[in-house]
Amino acid sequence: MAIGFAGIKNWWNQRRLERASNRNAKPASWRRRTGYALLALFLLSQISLAWYWSREPDLYWILKGPDGGAEVVGYATTHTLVQVATTLLDKPGGYLSNDITPPSVFLDNIPAWELGVLTQVRDLARVLRNDYSRSQSQSTEDPSLSKAEPAFNFDNDSWLLPPSESKYREAIADLNEYLLRLQDPNQSNTQFFARADNLREWLAVVEKRLGSLSQRLSASVGQERVNTDLANDPSATASSPSTDSLAVKTPWLLIDDVFYEARGTSWALVNFMRAAQFDFGQVLKDKNAEVSLRQIIRELEASLHPMGSPMILNGDAFGMFPNHSLVMASYLARANSAVINLRELLDQG
Repeated sequence: MAIGFAGIKNWWNQRRLERASNRNAKPASWRRRTGYALLALFLLSQISLAWYWSREPDLYWILKGPDGGAEVVGYATTHTLVQVATTLLDKPGGYLSNDITPPSVFLDNIPAWELGVLTQVRDLARVLRNDYSRSQSQSTEDPSLSKAEPAFNFDNDSWLLPPSESKYREAIADLNEYLLRLQDPNQSNTQFFARADNLREWLAVVEKRLGSLSQRLSASVGQERVNTDLANDPSATASSPSTDSLAVKTPWLLIDDVFYEARGTSWALVNFMRAAQFDFGQVLKDKNAEVSLRQIIRELEASLHPMGSPMILNGDAFGMFPNHSLVMASYLARANSAVINLRELLDQG
Protein backbone atom coordinates (compact mmCIF):
# COMPACT_ATOMS: atom_id res chain seq x y z
CA MET A 1 0.00 0.00 0.00
CA ALA A 2 2.88 2.30 0.83
CA ILE A 3 4.36 1.57 -2.56
CA GLY A 4 1.07 2.50 -4.19
CA PHE A 5 0.85 5.81 -2.35
CA ALA A 6 4.47 6.63 -3.18
CA GLY A 7 3.80 5.96 -6.87
CA ILE A 8 0.74 8.21 -6.84
CA LYS A 9 2.71 10.93 -5.08
CA ASN A 10 5.48 10.77 -7.65
CA TRP A 11 2.96 10.85 -10.48
CA TRP A 12 1.25 13.88 -8.93
CA ASN A 13 4.51 15.75 -8.47
CA GLN A 14 5.48 15.01 -12.07
CA ARG A 15 2.17 16.40 -13.32
CA ARG A 16 2.66 19.55 -11.25
CA LEU A 17 6.10 20.04 -12.76
CA GLU A 18 4.72 19.57 -16.28
CA ARG A 19 1.95 22.11 -15.68
CA ALA A 20 4.42 24.61 -14.26
CA SER A 21 6.69 24.05 -17.23
CA ASN A 22 3.80 24.63 -19.64
CA ARG A 23 2.81 27.81 -17.84
CA ASN A 24 6.36 29.13 -18.11
CA ALA A 25 6.61 28.18 -21.80
CA LYS A 26 3.38 29.87 -22.90
CA PRO A 27 4.55 33.49 -22.41
CA ALA A 28 7.78 32.80 -24.28
CA SER A 29 5.84 31.20 -27.14
CA TRP A 30 3.44 34.17 -27.22
CA ARG A 31 6.30 36.66 -27.35
CA ARG A 32 7.93 34.72 -30.16
CA ARG A 33 4.74 34.66 -32.21
CA THR A 34 4.22 38.37 -31.60
CA GLY A 35 7.78 39.09 -32.77
CA TYR A 36 7.25 37.07 -35.94
CA ALA A 37 3.99 38.91 -36.63
CA LEU A 38 5.61 42.32 -36.16
CA LEU A 39 8.52 41.31 -38.41
CA ALA A 40 6.12 40.10 -41.11
CA LEU A 41 4.12 43.34 -40.82
CA PHE A 42 7.31 45.41 -41.13
CA LEU A 43 8.47 43.48 -44.20
CA LEU A 44 5.03 43.77 -45.79
CA SER A 45 4.97 47.53 -45.21
CA GLN A 46 8.47 47.89 -46.68
CA ILE A 47 7.55 45.87 -49.78
CA SER A 48 4.34 47.89 -50.22
CA LEU A 49 6.24 51.19 -49.92
CA ALA A 50 8.91 49.97 -52.32
CA TRP A 51 6.25 49.05 -54.89
CA TYR A 52 4.40 52.35 -54.48
CA TRP A 53 7.56 54.45 -54.63
CA SER A 54 8.77 52.60 -57.75
CA ARG A 55 5.83 53.78 -59.89
CA GLU A 56 6.75 56.23 -62.64
CA PRO A 57 4.83 59.55 -62.73
CA ASP A 58 2.40 60.39 -65.51
CA LEU A 59 3.17 62.88 -68.27
CA TYR A 60 2.08 66.50 -67.96
CA TRP A 61 -0.54 68.63 -69.61
CA ILE A 62 1.52 71.48 -71.08
CA LEU A 63 0.35 75.07 -70.56
CA LYS A 64 1.06 77.89 -73.02
CA GLY A 65 0.40 80.66 -70.51
CA PRO A 66 -0.27 81.28 -66.82
CA ASP A 67 -3.45 79.53 -65.68
CA GLY A 68 -4.20 78.61 -69.27
CA GLY A 69 -4.52 82.28 -70.20
CA ALA A 70 -2.79 84.29 -72.91
CA GLU A 71 0.19 82.59 -74.50
CA VAL A 72 3.62 83.77 -73.38
CA VAL A 73 6.62 82.76 -75.47
CA GLY A 74 8.88 80.62 -73.29
CA TYR A 75 6.26 79.92 -70.64
CA ALA A 76 5.61 76.34 -71.75
CA THR A 77 9.30 75.36 -71.67
CA THR A 78 10.14 77.11 -68.40
CA HIS A 79 6.96 76.01 -66.61
CA THR A 80 7.45 72.42 -67.77
CA LEU A 81 11.05 72.49 -66.56
CA VAL A 82 9.78 73.62 -63.15
CA GLN A 83 7.11 70.91 -63.11
CA VAL A 84 9.54 68.14 -64.06
CA ALA A 85 12.08 69.24 -61.44
CA THR A 86 9.34 69.51 -58.80
CA THR A 87 8.06 66.03 -59.60
CA LEU A 88 11.60 64.72 -59.18
CA LEU A 89 11.46 65.89 -55.54
CA ASP A 90 7.77 65.50 -54.64
CA LYS A 91 6.72 62.24 -56.30
CA PRO A 92 5.71 59.34 -53.97
CA GLY A 93 8.68 58.64 -51.74
CA GLY A 94 10.31 61.93 -52.65
CA TYR A 95 13.84 62.05 -54.04
CA LEU A 96 15.36 58.61 -53.45
CA SER A 97 18.86 58.82 -54.94
CA ASN A 98 20.41 60.05 -51.69
CA ASP A 99 18.33 58.04 -49.19
CA ILE A 100 20.18 55.88 -46.65
CA THR A 101 17.16 54.27 -44.94
CA PRO A 102 14.95 51.35 -46.00
CA PRO A 103 13.19 50.65 -48.24
CA SER A 104 14.65 53.26 -50.61
CA VAL A 105 18.25 52.30 -49.81
CA PHE A 106 17.51 48.91 -51.42
CA LEU A 107 15.88 50.39 -54.53
CA ASP A 108 17.90 51.08 -57.66
CA ASN A 109 15.34 51.38 -60.48
CA ILE A 110 13.81 54.70 -59.44
CA PRO A 111 17.17 56.29 -58.52
CA ALA A 112 18.34 55.35 -62.04
CA TRP A 113 15.11 56.86 -63.42
CA GLU A 114 15.80 60.01 -61.40
CA LEU A 115 19.29 60.25 -62.89
CA GLY A 116 17.83 60.19 -66.40
CA VAL A 117 15.34 62.94 -65.54
CA LEU A 118 17.95 65.01 -63.71
CA THR A 119 20.33 64.83 -66.67
CA GLN A 120 17.67 66.26 -68.97
CA VAL A 121 16.77 68.95 -66.43
CA ARG A 122 20.44 69.98 -66.24
CA ASP A 123 20.78 70.05 -70.03
CA LEU A 124 17.70 72.19 -70.56
CA ALA A 125 18.60 74.53 -67.69
CA ARG A 126 22.02 75.07 -69.31
CA VAL A 127 20.51 75.82 -72.71
CA LEU A 128 17.91 78.09 -71.10
CA ARG A 129 20.68 80.04 -69.41
CA ASN A 130 23.12 80.21 -72.34
CA ASP A 131 20.83 80.33 -75.41
CA TYR A 132 17.07 80.67 -74.93
CA SER A 133 17.29 83.72 -72.65
CA ARG A 134 20.05 85.53 -74.58
CA SER A 135 19.81 87.36 -77.90
CA GLN A 136 23.47 86.87 -78.86
CA SER A 137 26.82 85.75 -77.47
CA GLN A 138 27.67 89.25 -76.18
CA SER A 139 24.41 89.74 -74.27
CA THR A 140 24.26 89.41 -70.48
CA GLU A 141 22.78 86.29 -68.91
CA ASP A 142 19.67 86.28 -66.72
CA PRO A 143 20.63 86.52 -63.01
CA SER A 144 18.08 83.93 -61.89
CA LEU A 145 19.08 81.40 -64.53
CA SER A 146 22.77 81.93 -63.74
CA LYS A 147 22.01 80.66 -60.21
CA ALA A 148 19.56 77.90 -61.17
CA GLU A 149 21.82 76.11 -63.65
CA PRO A 150 24.77 75.43 -61.28
CA ALA A 151 22.37 74.50 -58.45
CA PHE A 152 20.89 71.72 -60.60
CA ASN A 153 24.43 70.43 -61.17
CA PHE A 154 24.97 69.82 -57.46
CA ASP A 155 25.90 66.25 -56.44
CA ASN A 156 22.84 64.04 -56.95
CA ASP A 157 23.44 61.69 -53.98
CA SER A 158 24.36 64.09 -51.17
CA TRP A 159 22.16 63.39 -48.13
CA LEU A 160 23.58 65.93 -45.68
CA LEU A 161 25.27 69.34 -45.55
CA PRO A 162 23.45 70.13 -47.76
CA PRO A 163 21.10 67.46 -49.07
CA SER A 164 20.62 67.39 -52.82
CA GLU A 165 16.94 68.31 -52.47
CA SER A 166 17.73 71.68 -50.87
CA LYS A 167 19.95 72.75 -53.76
CA TYR A 168 17.41 71.61 -56.34
CA ARG A 169 14.63 73.51 -54.57
CA GLU A 170 16.80 76.63 -54.69
CA ALA A 171 17.13 76.11 -58.44
CA ILE A 172 13.35 75.69 -58.79
CA ALA A 173 12.80 78.92 -56.86
CA ASP A 174 15.18 80.74 -59.23
CA LEU A 175 13.33 79.33 -62.23
CA ASN A 176 10.01 80.50 -60.79
CA GLU A 177 11.48 83.98 -60.32
CA TYR A 178 12.52 84.04 -63.98
CA LEU A 179 9.08 82.73 -64.99
CA LEU A 180 7.30 85.50 -63.10
CA ARG A 181 9.40 88.17 -64.80
CA LEU A 182 8.86 86.48 -68.16
CA GLN A 183 5.09 86.96 -67.78
CA ASP A 184 5.44 90.66 -66.95
CA PRO A 185 5.32 92.76 -70.15
CA ASN A 186 7.11 95.55 -68.31
CA GLN A 187 10.20 93.39 -67.76
CA SER A 188 11.89 94.04 -71.10
CA ASN A 189 15.21 92.62 -69.89
CA THR A 190 13.68 89.20 -69.29
CA GLN A 191 13.31 87.37 -72.59
CA PHE A 192 12.92 83.95 -74.18
CA PHE A 193 14.09 83.92 -77.79
CA ALA A 194 12.32 81.18 -79.76
CA ARG A 195 14.73 81.01 -82.67
CA ALA A 196 15.74 78.11 -84.87
CA ASP A 197 19.40 78.34 -83.86
CA ASN A 198 18.48 78.18 -80.17
CA LEU A 199 16.34 75.10 -80.68
CA ARG A 200 19.19 73.48 -82.60
CA GLU A 201 21.52 74.01 -79.64
CA TRP A 202 19.24 72.02 -77.35
CA LEU A 203 18.59 69.31 -79.94
CA ALA A 204 22.34 68.86 -80.39
CA VAL A 205 22.63 67.96 -76.70
CA VAL A 206 19.57 65.68 -76.88
CA GLU A 207 21.08 63.92 -79.89
CA LYS A 208 24.23 63.04 -77.95
CA ARG A 209 22.29 61.84 -74.91
CA LEU A 210 20.03 59.57 -76.96
CA GLY A 211 22.94 58.23 -78.97
CA SER A 212 24.87 57.33 -75.83
CA LEU A 213 21.88 55.66 -74.19
CA SER A 214 20.99 53.61 -77.27
CA GLN A 215 24.59 52.33 -77.40
CA ARG A 216 24.61 51.44 -73.70
CA LEU A 217 21.26 49.67 -74.02
CA SER A 218 22.41 47.69 -77.06
CA ALA A 219 25.48 46.55 -75.14
CA SER A 220 23.26 44.49 -72.83
CA VAL A 221 23.96 41.41 -74.99
CA GLY A 222 27.60 42.28 -75.69
CA GLN A 223 28.87 43.51 -79.03
CA GLU A 224 32.05 43.71 -81.07
CA ARG A 225 32.03 47.22 -82.50
CA VAL A 226 34.21 48.87 -85.12
CA ASN A 227 36.14 51.81 -83.71
CA THR A 228 34.80 54.91 -85.53
CA ASP A 229 36.33 57.52 -83.23
CA LEU A 230 38.47 59.08 -85.99
CA ALA A 231 36.24 58.28 -88.96
CA ASN A 232 35.70 60.80 -91.79
CA ASP A 233 38.73 62.90 -90.87
CA PRO A 234 42.08 61.67 -92.27
CA SER A 235 44.07 64.21 -90.26
CA ALA A 236 42.38 63.46 -86.91
CA THR A 237 44.46 62.15 -84.02
CA ALA A 238 43.76 60.94 -80.48
CA SER A 239 45.67 61.30 -77.23
CA SER A 240 46.23 57.53 -76.95
CA PRO A 241 46.23 54.66 -79.47
CA SER A 242 43.17 52.42 -79.79
CA THR A 243 42.31 49.15 -81.48
CA ASP A 244 40.27 48.76 -84.67
CA SER A 245 37.46 46.99 -82.82
CA LEU A 246 35.99 47.30 -79.35
CA ALA A 247 34.29 44.66 -77.19
CA VAL A 248 31.38 46.35 -75.38
CA LYS A 249 29.10 44.72 -72.81
CA THR A 250 27.03 46.23 -70.00
CA PRO A 251 27.68 44.47 -66.66
CA TRP A 252 24.79 42.20 -65.70
CA LEU A 253 24.03 44.07 -62.48
CA LEU A 254 23.80 47.43 -64.33
CA ILE A 255 21.41 46.39 -67.12
CA ASP A 256 18.25 47.43 -65.27
CA ASP A 257 19.92 50.68 -64.13
CA VAL A 258 20.67 51.68 -67.73
CA PHE A 259 17.14 50.70 -68.75
CA TYR A 260 15.46 52.88 -66.12
CA GLU A 261 17.84 55.74 -66.76
CA ALA A 262 16.63 55.59 -70.36
CA ARG A 263 13.00 55.55 -69.15
CA GLY A 264 13.62 58.67 -67.07
CA THR A 265 15.29 60.35 -70.04
CA SER A 266 12.33 59.55 -72.30
CA TRP A 267 9.80 60.76 -69.71
CA ALA A 268 11.52 64.12 -69.30
CA LEU A 269 12.09 64.57 -73.04
CA VAL A 270 8.46 63.89 -73.94
CA ASN A 271 7.42 66.71 -71.61
CA PHE A 272 10.10 69.07 -72.93
CA MET A 273 9.38 68.25 -76.59
CA ARG A 274 5.68 68.89 -76.09
CA ALA A 275 6.54 72.27 -74.57
CA ALA A 276 8.82 73.06 -77.54
CA GLN A 277 5.84 72.50 -79.85
CA PHE A 278 4.20 75.58 -78.33
CA ASP A 279 7.16 77.88 -77.79
CA PHE A 280 8.79 77.13 -81.17
CA GLY A 281 5.55 76.58 -83.05
CA GLN A 282 6.07 79.38 -85.58
CA VAL A 283 9.70 78.36 -86.21
CA LEU A 284 8.67 74.75 -86.81
CA LYS A 285 5.86 75.85 -89.11
CA ASP A 286 8.16 78.07 -91.19
CA LYS A 287 10.64 75.20 -91.55
CA ASN A 288 7.85 72.68 -92.23
CA ALA A 289 9.29 70.67 -89.33
CA GLU A 290 6.22 70.13 -87.16
CA VAL A 291 5.84 66.51 -88.31
CA SER A 292 9.47 65.77 -87.46
CA LEU A 293 8.98 66.93 -83.87
CA ARG A 294 5.77 64.92 -83.54
CA GLN A 295 7.66 61.84 -84.75
CA ILE A 296 10.26 62.32 -81.99
CA ILE A 297 7.50 62.58 -79.40
CA ARG A 298 5.77 59.47 -80.74
CA GLU A 299 8.92 57.35 -80.52
CA LEU A 300 9.66 58.56 -77.00
CA GLU A 301 6.08 57.94 -75.89
CA ALA A 302 6.29 54.38 -77.22
CA SER A 303 9.35 53.77 -75.03
CA LEU A 304 7.23 54.58 -71.96
CA HIS A 305 4.68 51.78 -72.39
CA PRO A 306 3.92 50.06 -69.05
CA MET A 307 6.16 47.14 -68.20
CA GLY A 308 4.50 43.74 -68.40
CA SER A 309 7.35 41.97 -66.62
CA PRO A 310 8.33 42.29 -62.93
CA MET A 311 12.00 42.41 -63.93
CA ILE A 312 14.12 43.57 -66.86
CA LEU A 313 14.86 40.54 -69.03
CA ASN A 314 18.11 40.24 -70.92
CA GLY A 315 17.56 37.51 -73.50
CA ASP A 316 19.73 37.03 -76.57
CA ALA A 317 19.07 39.27 -79.56
CA PHE A 318 17.22 36.49 -81.42
CA GLY A 319 16.66 34.12 -78.49
CA MET A 320 13.53 32.69 -76.92
CA PHE A 321 13.23 35.32 -74.22
CA PRO A 322 12.80 39.08 -74.75
CA ASN A 323 15.48 41.67 -74.23
CA HIS A 324 13.87 44.82 -72.89
CA SER A 325 17.06 46.84 -73.30
CA LEU A 326 17.18 46.15 -77.05
CA VAL A 327 13.53 47.18 -77.41
CA MET A 328 14.22 50.44 -75.56
CA ALA A 329 17.37 50.98 -77.66
CA SER A 330 15.29 50.62 -80.82
CA TYR A 331 12.87 53.36 -79.76
CA LEU A 332 15.65 55.73 -78.67
CA ALA A 333 17.64 55.11 -81.86
CA ARG A 334 14.61 56.03 -83.99
CA ALA A 335 13.98 59.10 -81.84
CA ASN A 336 17.64 60.06 -82.22
CA SER A 337 17.41 59.70 -86.00
CA ALA A 338 14.36 61.97 -86.00
CA VAL A 339 16.25 64.53 -83.88
CA ILE A 340 19.08 64.55 -86.44
CA ASN A 341 16.57 65.11 -89.26
CA LEU A 342 14.90 67.92 -87.34
CA ARG A 343 18.22 69.66 -86.74
CA GLU A 344 18.99 69.47 -90.46
CA LEU A 345 15.61 71.02 -91.29
CA LEU A 346 16.18 73.85 -88.80
CA ASP A 347 19.61 74.48 -90.30
CA GLN A 348 18.17 75.11 -93.74
CA GLY A 349 17.21 78.60 -94.80
